[in-house]
Amino acid sequence: MAKAAKTAIKKDPKQAADSKNYTKVIKAIRSPKSGAYTFKEQIVHKDKVKEFLAQK
Repeated sequence: MAKAAKTAIKKDPKQAADSKNYTKVIKAIRSPKSGAYTFKEQIVHKDKVKEFLAQK
């Protein structure tokens, strides 16, 4: 049996509250040469998600 991982976020309530304001965004980008899709991942503030998805 594996043990459950404990995170450092639980120790600092201020850090835990701040971390809830960020989200991981994954954007599919199509290659102009091959037509294949690649994925761009980034962790951004929840207020900046639309800006990240709008940029090319």
